[in-house]
Amino acid sequence: MAVSVTLLLCCSCFATLCPGVTWGGSYRRQVFFEYNPGRNSSEINPSAAAPNILHVRAVGANDTIHYLWGTLGAPSVFMVYTSSPNSSLHINWTRLGLQDPSTAVRIEPASAVVYYTAIIFSRVFEYNDMMDTADMSQVPASSFYPPYQLEDFTWDNVNATLNRSQLTAQLRGRNATGHLFGNGSFTFRIAAFEGSGRDSTLPRLLHTANSTKLEFVIEGIEPRGNQSRFALELIVLEAKGVQRELSLCRTIDDEYTPTIFQMDELVALLGNESGTGSFLQWKPVAYTSSQASLANSVPARHYSLRLGRNQSLPASSVAYAFFGAGLPGGTRVAVMNVSFGGPGGDSYNSSRYISCEVMLVMPQPRAECMGDGRWTC
Repeated sequence: MAVSVTLLLCCSCFATLCPGVTWGGSYRRQVFFEYNPGRNSSEINPSAAAPNILHVRAVGANDTIHYLWGTLGAPSVFMVYTSSPNSSLHINWTRLGLQDPSTAVRIEPASAVVYYTAIIFSRVFEYNDMMDTADMSQVPASSFYPPYQLEDFTWDNVNATLNRSQLTAQLRGRNATGHLFGNGSFTFRIAAFEGSGRDSTLPRLLHTANSTKLEFVIEGIEPRGNQSRFALELIVLEAKGVQRELSLCRTIDDEYTPTIFQMDELVALLGNESGTGSFLQWKPVAYTSSQASLANSVPARHYSLRLGRNQSLPASSVAYAFFGAGLPGGTRVAVMNVSFGGPGGDSYNSSRYISCEVMLVMPQPRAECMGDGRWTC
């Protein structure tokens, strides 16, 4: 296994989608939030789970980035970069409720689609770290509890959390049959951006108009062990010809995130001269309090990628509505685990809170790590 979660987890991530997208401090987009776009109640399959989909449309002068977040099945985000400022999302709600939702989601005009990818958040692992290694790969299988399968969770209505002025929303889920949850939850907090800037709170990730931020939070869940740690598993789907690669950049600049001298990335490498597609970018740190500070920071650790379609995939996800439930042979699959916490007794039990942030970045030139240890664009 490749992921572990700690006490209180808040993780934010930025994702970028396509190469060639303008990068710069003055570049701006118009951002729109739509809940269950185009839904007509007569189109809904009555036997299907209640729809809970958020469409984030970020419109530039000559292009559009579409983000489709959903909790039909395992929570996921489908991201598309198009070369048209007028491209639009269409959902066949009747087909979306079927066991095979293939082609239920499309972008028009199809000729404007330059790049697309999807991320599925499939499972959360919990293990009893009695040896205090904070390393999932060193823990015996007997120390792991049955993982939380996120496709089986009940998710709050995302529409109730939309803040269109702040461009934020959240997906909050609970294990409806689990007595360990009570008021506890797993939450995915989403933020979009019209322009460039840096978060005012730790880890103070840098964002642009081509980014969205994801913060993963574990809060208030009853631990099953005396030294419980948690880990999140995510699955990345790519079209044929695109490969994923883990990389890191070491830097001496800790001005924004004290004591953190590294930036980690999960990069999509295009099989042509287009260069880099989307990427996830994060600082390897999590926090065990909702008021993030240096005092309550703990390490966030990623594990090696597992490649290939022989992985354990969720039975359903909104992402399959574009890629297909059967995952056609051209689809590339990469699975990664991320764990939170380090040796020294900072298990989940003491705080019962963990958060970690990631940036999801769409096609654009990446920030480069220069020789002086500073990130520049």
